[in-house]
Amino acid sequence: MKLISTFILFVLLTSCYQQERDCKAFKTGSFTSETEIEGKKYTSSFVRNDSIQIETYEGKIDTFKVRWTNDCEYIIQNMHPKNREDKKPVQMKIITTSANFYTFEYSFVGDSKKQRGTVTRLKQ
Repeated sequence: MKLISTFILFVLLTSCYQQERDCKAFKTGSFTSETEIEGKKYTSSFVRNDSIQIETYEGKIDTFKVRWTNDCEYIIQNMHPKNREDKKPVQMKIITTSANFYTFEYSFVGDSKKQRGTVTRLKQ
């Protein structure tokens, strides 16, 4: 009986727990990003201010307009798209944060298929 009571108390306490997110700390700075798509790892680096993100991936540089919809969600859109896919805005949502990194979820705006990744702040 004591084991059941302990388990119920544990479930009640952990179900109400919501991890804090300090998303504002990641609005600007220099970062690296990692995501995995179909078993392949993709890594990029980027610098972001409040409204522009400049990203380097496989030697290519892209510039994105950043529009924050709330403290933990933003939309990026390529400012110089080269094809139809590049024109699609991407919805980004910060899921969890820690001192130097965050976990995010992203998808094309209007698409229900979500991917996840991590971003690490570079030391400055």
